[in-house]
Amino acid sequence: MQISGGPSGRPPNAWDNIARDALDAVAAANQLRRPRDLDSGAPDTVLSSTGQPVLSFASNDYLGLTQHPAVRAAARAAVDAYGTGSGSARLIVGSRPVHSRLEARIAGWRSAEAAVLFTTGYAANLGVLDTMGRWASVICSDELNHASIIDGCRLARAPTRVYPHRDAAAVDRLLGDASGPGIVVSDSVFSMDGDLAPLADLSSVCAEHGALLILDDAHLVLDHPEPLHPGCRVLRVGTLSKAVGSLGGFVCGPRTFTDLLVNKARSYIFTTAAAPAAAAAATAAIDVIDSEEGDRLKARLRANIDRVRPGHRSPIIPIIVGDEDQALTASAALAAEGILVPAIRPPTVPVGTSRLRVTVSAAHTGDDLKRLTEALRGAGIDA
Repeated sequence: MQISGGPSGRPPNAWDNIARDALDAVAAANQLRRPRDLDSGAPDTVLSSTGQPVLSFASNDYLGLTQHPAVRAAARAAVDAYGTGSGSARLIVGSRPVHSRLEARIAGWRSAEAAVLFTTGYAANLGVLDTMGRWASVICSDELNHASIIDGCRLARAPTRVYPHRDAAAVDRLLGDASGPGIVVSDSVFSMDGDLAPLADLSSVCAEHGALLILDDAHLVLDHPEPLHPGCRVLRVGTLSKAVGSLGGFVCGPRTFTDLLVNKARSYIFTTAAAPAAAAAATAAIDVIDSEEGDRLKARLRANIDRVRPGHRSPIIPIIVGDEDQALTASAALAAEGILVPAIRPPTVPVGTSRLRVTVSAAHTGDDLKRLTEALRGAGIDA
């Protein structure tokens, strides 16, 4: 059977050329990336491809809970009770008691009226912004927000206005020009710089204008020092895939809002429910976080951050290099010493701000932090 070209006159293999040329362009820009396999989730691990021992400072397992015995045991018990998958979307037949228990546990943990579970934090941002954006006159989004927020804004029907990083005064002006109810969306802790959003100022501006504040707490593992204005209506998005050590995402807030998401959010309605093992693991991990042991883990994390950069407000410690090649060279120099710190380059960060992104965990030991700081000094890098 002979297949002729389409109306454009392109030959049948046009997409091979498109894919090859696009990939060549990525490589020419020195932005080609591939996954690397590690033999375990612990900081002290091995590169699967080479067998090289490495000490990882690249994980978002901020409290080390992916390896916690109670979390692992909960996942195994859920597999025995429910099997490996849910088999359907929640609103069909995919919901299990473990999902409902997790939602109730999240609501209690976050002092919210209710919570709704999504399969990932990415899906949670898509769902909340696509849904709530149907009634917004404008969405105000921080210029350094995560890609999932950016994509959620693209799905929303409301126009998006990007405001300068952490600039609450700019948000005030944008909401003042809006023709109706607005939305302000921001990371609480920004994923590439590790700095904090001005929550007190943002919530005050939202309260004044009657805007909905949506906060992505994906990297919020230590307490944020700024309280929210009591007159601000807020939805908080979170992930179960980082400090909680499992997989999934959630939105919590007033029950009217979470019930609306259950009935309107496409990334909730049209996808299979989270695996029961992930939900059970997350519940067990939250129990650990919300306990004296969790307080000790956060205190250890705080101390470990201070070993690298005293007073820094989050486990994400960026070391700005600037040039992409220099960032790659610095990362390679650390890798030669058995220290895994990724080089972050465009398009993840703006051109000219390539960096080493150090992420610190409560699972790192004092010796681990000493090895890191000595390797940085040896490579001529100032943390």
